[in-house]
Amino acid sequence: MSLRLGDVAPDFTQESTVGPIHFHEWAGDSWVVLFSHPADFTPVCTTELGEASRLKPEFEKRNVKIFGLSVDPLEKHSRWAADIAETQGSALNCPLIADADRKVATLYDLIHPNADTTATVRSVFVIDPNKKVRLELTYPAATGRNFTELLRTIDSLQLTDAFKVATPVNWKQGEDVIITTAVSDEEAKTRFPQGWKTLKPYLRVTKQPEAVGR
Repeated sequence: MSLRLGDVAPDFTQESTVGPIHFHEWAGDSWVVLFSHPADFTPVCTTELGEASRLKPEFEKRNVKIFGLSVDPLEKHSRWAADIAETQGSALNCPLIADADRKVATLYDLIHPNADTTATVRSVFVIDPNKKVRLELTYPAATGRNFTELLRTIDSLQLTDAFKVATPVNWKQGEDVIITTAVSDEEAKTRFPQGWKTLKPYLRVTKQPEAVGR
């Protein structure tokens, strides 16, 4: 059965490029991004792992740990890491799970037989500190993921967890947000003393809470 938003991300123990990973223990109180790859030594995956490694400091600023996965063995991962560093200008600096027995692929429903009967699909999961799945995306094999969009989504998740707001279309860090319909105007006066603009009773726009006073 595939995972759904709000489900607890399955725990597992599996080999990786940094040694055995006991997932829930390794995650600790951090957010986590798990992204799967169809195979080692493939072009799109090579660019993705280079970009993920380059952006690791940005993920760390947000208390996010990142790690990848494919069903290739550990020995291939180690050789592939040299190619990533050579071609992408960023050495692999996040764990890469060696899921040769497909244990994790099965838990996370990463093999889609109508796409490929052996390789994992290009999926990504954002998992919160409570180990709940908060975002799930699956891309076709020929389309690389947008890691800037993953950072944007994590910014939105963390912001909307902290305040009773939602983020509008194409929102980016620091831009105006929407007061949720669960907040009455009376409550909003306390929560958002900077005020808001009412476009419709259900659509009230205000400054991003952290941005107020900057």
